[in-house]
Amino acid sequence: MTERTQATPGRRTVMGVGAAVLGTAAIGLSGTARAAGNTEERSGGQGGGPGHRLDLPVPTVIGHRGTSGYRPEHTLGSYQLALDMGAHIIEQDLVPTRDGHLVCRHENDITATTDVSAHPEFASRRTTKTVDGVPLTGWFTEDFTLAELKTLRATERIPGNRQRNTLYDGRWEIPTFEEVLRWADREGRRRGKPVWLYVETKHPTYFRGLGLGLEERLVTLLRRYDRHRAQSPLILQSFEPSSIQRLSKLVATPRVVLLSGAGTRPWDFTATGDTRTTDDLVKPAGLKWMASFAQGIGPTLDLIIPKDGSGRLTAPTTLVRDAHAQGLILHPYTMRNENTFLPADFRRGSDPNAYGDAFGAFAAYFATGIDGIFSDNADTALLAAADFTGR
Repeated sequence: MTERTQATPGRRTVMGVGAAVLGTAAIGLSGTARAAGNTEERSGGQGGGPGHRLDLPVPTVIGHRGTSGYRPEHTLGSYQLALDMGAHIIEQDLVPTRDGHLVCRHENDITATTDVSAHPEFASRRTTKTVDGVPLTGWFTEDFTLAELKTLRATERIPGNRQRNTLYDGRWEIPTFEEVLRWADREGRRRGKPVWLYVETKHPTYFRGLGLGLEERLVTLLRRYDRHRAQSPLILQSFEPSSIQRLSKLVATPRVVLLSGAGTRPWDFTATGDTRTTDDLVKPAGLKWMASFAQGIGPTLDLIIPKDGSGRLTAPTTLVRDAHAQGLILHPYTMRNENTFLPADFRRGSDPNAYGDAFGAFAAYFATGIDGIFSDNADTALLAAADFTGR
């Protein structure tokens, strides 16, 4: 029997209404600390309580940076295709401009995801910075105004792996998060149901040090577009627990702590001298601590099922069971169809950029009882989820 069938009835209840290719499930997100008063209306609070319920299918398919397996990431084209394919949630990563606007880029270094290097007027902006302890040379969003960024066009980040995506280089500009919110509202009205967004604060400690704090700017937009409530169709996420803690005091929107690989340390922990690592956070005490201000975790897939030295899957860890025991949902990342990104068990042929047995890999991960998964290929993930649930 899998963890899914052993889950307590109060944590997820299957409802009768269909959504995409799966039946809709209301996933209860219960934090350890209970918010006082009406969490649906209050400005913030600790934990989720029974007011946090996500009307999402299980397993939930999260369109990673849109559907970046087919379009340049974090473009309206990528978001639209993910939605058209049926992804249950569409992900945005947020970084600021010099004049304080939030834009959708996976990193503030835009060297690989835009045509900035082809703009001679910005040649002098190329510089070296240290971001979260890592030296990087390139062009960075915080050195551009929004008007300047809007003169650039998005390009495929990994053209060596996804040459076909280069067909769309130059087609879309960098979207602001407010533009995405407007797009989501339009599409929601057209479709007659909300468009869910999954929003990450990128390098929040770094940007706060530059006077460009992300959380307050994000909250302003969430309130403006009525996505600040416990029932809002949006999930907040960050690799820095302190960012999620800050957001928990400002909005009731559901929140997820992202977890990097074993042995790593969140940058805000490094900055403040907290010696805990991911290894500590995935233990029951660490999970209980995160459940006091978040409703879920987003671990790497390797924290769910580690790989051996040859890259093959080994036995699952107890993380799914332990997180569910604390009332936390799990949305691990990231599934991609290409051989080079798959566990060795599921690679097929010798071409690293050809598709492997992605369905086999999805089945292995879904069998652990995870609540959802980030995928670059929403259509593949949806079919795999339908296979798993028998629909």
